[in-house]
Amino acid sequence: MSLAVPAVFIFATLDTKGREAAYVQDLLTSWQIPVVLVDVGAIGHPAVTADISRDRVFELAGTSLEAIKQRSDRGDAVTMAASGAARLARAAYDKGELGGVLALGGSAGTTIGTAAMKALPLGVPKVMVSTLASGMVRQFVGDKDIFMLNSVVDISGLNRISKLVLSQAARAMAGLVTRPGPQAADGDMPDRPLVAATMFGVTTPCVERARETLELAGCEVLVFHATGNGGRAMESLVDEGLIAGVLDITTTELADELVGGFLSAGPERLTAAGRAGIPQVVSTGAVDMVNFYAPESVPARFKDRTFYKHNANVTLMRTTAAENAAIGAEIARKVAAATGPVAVLLPGRGVSAIDRVGQPFDDASARRALHDAIRTNLDTVEVRELDLHINDPEFADAAARKLLELMKQEAVS
Repeated sequence: MSLAVPAVFIFATLDTKGREAAYVQDLLTSWQIPVVLVDVGAIGHPAVTADISRDRVFELAGTSLEAIKQRSDRGDAVTMAASGAARLARAAYDKGELGGVLALGGSAGTTIGTAAMKALPLGVPKVMVSTLASGMVRQFVGDKDIFMLNSVVDISGLNRISKLVLSQAARAMAGLVTRPGPQAADGDMPDRPLVAATMFGVTTPCVERARETLELAGCEVLVFHATGNGGRAMESLVDEGLIAGVLDITTTELADELVGGFLSAGPERLTAAGRAGIPQVVSTGAVDMVNFYAPESVPARFKDRTFYKHNANVTLMRTTAAENAAIGAEIARKVAAATGPVAVLLPGRGVSAIDRVGQPFDDASARRALHDAIRTNLDTVEVRELDLHINDPEFADAAARKLLELMKQEAVS
């Protein structure tokens, strides 16, 4: 299929959501927006005709509709449809045929539709009308710019509520694909090197100061909130080749991953820059804490630990010396695997705003276990401990200058 202009691809199970998908399709086409309707269903008969059949979707997933039907496993059908939808969306985008993705669904349709969306770069319009949009959507959104629109009522039939919500989705998509994105303004320098930095509330002074230094040196700085999604988003942009250097001040997501907190960025955190071979400066910001939600969300096995109530919805748990040693070893292992220039800077007087003399998480033995583990397991990488707190201006300056030095070395090598 060859399209003159990029189209909006609508993903839906046309056996159960066919009328609703056709309603959105008709709205968009009435506004002269080309549409490609994709059937990602597997069970019943499609209520409307698709531009891309379910057979093609499953073929792209390396299977067939017939094989899916024979297995009679709904979970497997959803997994395969999601894989096929992602491959279809990416291939269409790479050919210049896809200008945006709109999907409708419950749990299955949301899984499939957002899989297609997550296969696309940032900036490509993505609208998901979902019965799950009013709840936790992290597993669907991930590190992408996906608009989640609550369907309010089930996506089952056309009525005054569903029409209102579906028309909002269509209008939103129409605006996204027809209105231009931000243009470079006077004074903007799109050729400036992009630097990614990681920040938490308890490391904000450090990262803000370092950001100013980097910007004065001609860099454009993207700051990522290290809450799981932030770390994943940064790693994704590094993998896409958009980042020239990483100031990984706040590696707290590793603590959540290893200890069992709620803000893990997954086991691949702190690997993308090393894989890409781009300059990076790594520190141990906020590794003193593991994140939970309200106090009742903390697992019973941690009942005797040291906690700090950050607010009504966030409970922080102090990491122990043993946990810090394990986290330090993990940081060292990942840094050692880097294929590009890297340095590790350690703040000897504390790794967060509440890890310093007089603060609730002050624990010199835990810091020592963390930093000793990094030094012990790293013998080919520059590791420097400064007799400073992470939020001291001098520490921020040292981290920013080291990254600029590594980037300059990389540029001339």
